[in-house]
Amino acid sequence: MPRPIAEIESGTVVGEASDGVEHYLGIPYAEAPFGKRRFALPVPASAWSGARDATAFGPTSPQSPYTGLAGTYLASTIVPGDDILTVNVWRPEEAQGAAVMLWFHGGAFERGTAALSTYDGFPFARDGVVFVSANYRLGAEGFSVLPDAPRNLGVADAAEALRWTHRNAHRFGGDPSRITIFGESAGGAMVAALLARDDLRPLIAGAIIQSGPLDAETPRRAARPTRDIARALGIPPTAAALREVSPERLVETRDRLVAGGTFLRGAPGFAASVDPASLPTSPRRALRTAEVPVVIGTTTDEYRLFLSADALARLNGRAYALLAMAKRLPRGTWGAYRRAFPHASDGEVIGQILTDHLLRAPAVEIATARTAPTFVYEFAWPSPLPELGAAHALDIAFAFDALDDPAAQRMTGTDAPRELADHMHADWVRFAKTGDPGWSAFDRAGRIRRYDAVTEDVPLPRAEALASLRH
Repeated sequence: MPRPIAEIESGTVVGEASDGVEHYLGIPYAEAPFGKRRFALPVPASAWSGARDATAFGPTSPQSPYTGLAGTYLASTIVPGDDILTVNVWRPEEAQGAAVMLWFHGGAFERGTAALSTYDGFPFARDGVVFVSANYRLGAEGFSVLPDAPRNLGVADAAEALRWTHRNAHRFGGDPSRITIFGESAGGAMVAALLARDDLRPLIAGAIIQSGPLDAETPRRAARPTRDIARALGIPPTAAALREVSPERLVETRDRLVAGGTFLRGAPGFAASVDPASLPTSPRRALRTAEVPVVIGTTTDEYRLFLSADALARLNGRAYALLAMAKRLPRGTWGAYRRAFPHASDGEVIGQILTDHLLRAPAVEIATARTAPTFVYEFAWPSPLPELGAAHALDIAFAFDALDDPAAQRMTGTDAPRELADHMHADWVRFAKTGDPGWSAFDRAGRIRRYDAVTEDVPLPRAEALASLRH
């Protein structure tokens, strides 16, 4: 059987096909960001001659596998090589004018890849969507704040992947005016950052933000991870000095700094930062006026991916006092969350407050302020795995209709409700095709979609507790 061929702006790619879907993997959208291009803005990929094999994922951004509790549940895939700025495309064989979805993976801005098996785009293409996934620079390579380099290089990469998708969508049967960007966790933050930029918003027809942080840090705070790495290496925190250190050594140094951190005293994480050139306004502010339909939501028990039962058992009133001081939580927050979770331990209440403060409260705040259609959801189905609950990242397998994927089953188990995956995946596809996922937009009535064994539209859960987080 002949292999499928696509002619794109930079040359010919040869992929594979099965069951009515073609896929093309590891297509460069920008030049390899190493050597003289390290700590520099992405440069669009050069043209090549002849046919390029597109049957294997491209290399991953420098990183190490997940460790600790997250390593128990989240798969890691590391592909060696320098050509890390690549996209992957799945398309229906007969696609013509189809909706397009562009996926950005999560991983706390320092881990992850589009090559993970759970992110297979076949189910989306099967259901009539041209699906694209993209890699971007991570960690020190992508989110350093340095005096002699542009900021937010990972965001710049994602922007270049969006532009590439816009320029090439029609070559895969997609409609460049119907691109929905979506992502989870740090990937959701990337989506929010792209949507916050006036120059990119005309390329975006819709956005889905799954458990994504919406705040951009100040440059001073965002500089801390790389500053700590440079101090540990005994070099100045500059691009010139970092270029003399291999990416692998930067990752190893970061891992040593993070090892042994605690819930309240961990090493600062990488993040996007406010910057006149690459992110002029925090997404939490910019999304209020972005006239683009948005789906936004969280899982019920986000914190359970990060805090083990032992860690939760060690959290008490003193830990909350430190948290409240660090996050400047209003005085009534503890009581409101105690009423919302009357049977929870102190550690569980603290975990809920922390992740609501980071993720859920900003999402609801934005949904309340926006005039463009905004659809809010909560993923509440609890994993059968011990003490995992409806943890951070559990919803990905359902959105991707990937319950048979062994990597996804590390969180879902082997008997997750298929009808829930059918429902959530269909809602994501419907939103990409029509701008409406199938439930009412968020308004003063405050109704949301709750995904569970029974999926239904309900009033905003724990509204009093969320309100207590407002200053």
